[in-house]
Amino acid sequence: MPAKISVLLVDDHALVRHGFRRILEDEPDIVVVGEASDGAEAVKMARDLGPQVVVMDCALPKMSGLLATREILKHLPETLVLMLSMHTEETWVRQALDAGARGYILKNAVDLELGAAVRKVVAGEIVLDPQVVHAENLKGERNHALTTRELEILQLIVDGKSNKEIANQLNLSANTVAVHRANMMDALGLHKTAELVVYAIRNGLVNLP
Repeated sequence: MPAKISVLLVDDHALVRHGFRRILEDEPDIVVVGEASDGAEAVKMARDLGPQVVVMDCALPKMSGLLATREILKHLPETLVLMLSMHTEETWVRQALDAGARGYILKNAVDLELGAAVRKVVAGEIVLDPQVVHAENLKGERNHALTTRELEILQLIVDGKSNKEIANQLNLSANTVAVHRANMMDALGLHKTAELVVYAIRNGLVNLP
């Protein structure tokens, strides 16, 4: 008898995790080996349990699902991440795939076929929810997501650090940091640092203290 597909569930709402666990445990070839409620816990549990698939909520406290995905894949490159999200915009799909996710499905879909999606990513497919719309790009947005370096700088901006402080911490020049900041704002169609901070928090791109 073939081994079951091991899954780690990551969502900050216990009821949602319970619902997903029930869906997956109804599948004869899938076993849920653990549950995590935030991104940092997801990274630790993934390293401890070594699941074949991580079903990852996109917006998480402490560390976003996007950053947690990058961190998990840095240590466990063979792990398959299936991203769950409430967002249908194309920019979110690109951010998830750029982070290394193998699929992107909507967690509020009426006909959520989670078990089938897990099997497909294990089979090597890229799984995209059919309801994901190809919305118009955000004003000025580039054709790819924010880079790992930009996300790193974005976190420090949200932490309230100046260009000079960020430069010292990351061993960059203040001018390089300023360019990254301007590029991110241009990419997202934003004009003020305050708008950038609000966008980062609303979209789960940074960790909050």
